[in-house]
Amino acid sequence: MRRGLRFVPVAALVAAAVELAVFVGVGRAIGFGSAVLLVFAASLLGLVLLRREGMRAWRGFRAAAQAAQPPGPQVTDGLVGLLGALLLATPGLVSGVVGALLLVPPVRRLARGGVRRATERRVSSMVAGDLFGPRVVRVRRGTAESTSASASATTPSSGVRGTVVEPMVVDGGRAIDGEIVEPGR
Repeated sequence: MRRGLRFVPVAALVAAAVELAVFVGVGRAIGFGSAVLLVFAASLLGLVLLRREGMRAWRGFRAAAQAAQPPGPQVTDGLVGLLGALLLATPGLVSGVVGALLLVPPVRRLARGGVRRATERRVSSMVAGDLFGPRVVRVRRGTAESTSASASATTPSSGVRGTVVEPMVVDGGRAIDGEIVEPGR
């Protein structure tokens, strides 16, 4: 069993307690009948948006597949939209606000980037390339000594030690196409 899964029951209890506390607070402020109507309206809106976001995600996936493009951007955008609509459809004021925020384009873009980074960390480079297309890599010019020393150092974010590849001088700073291959995968 994964380490993070043991916290799911505790997180569900905390989320339910927060939802209940917010509902009681809003009920006292605007009246319990109005609070119930607000939760009902948000859930109804979430159900309508759930269908719309699902169809939108499916159309985006099909269009990417027909154009022979990587489906990753359309799938992650669809997943974030579906999660937002699902949270909005879930009865509760806090989950409704979080779901509505995930449907706002700038927040959705940020969440989509987070989903992409999390996916790229959990799958191999080859699978990530198939999902999201070729990665954009920034290359800095430097001497061979400084480049190979930095390449052999342990990456702080992943803790993985890479293999040292001698730098290649490119004529005029042109970009060359390449592929990132992880050894041993």
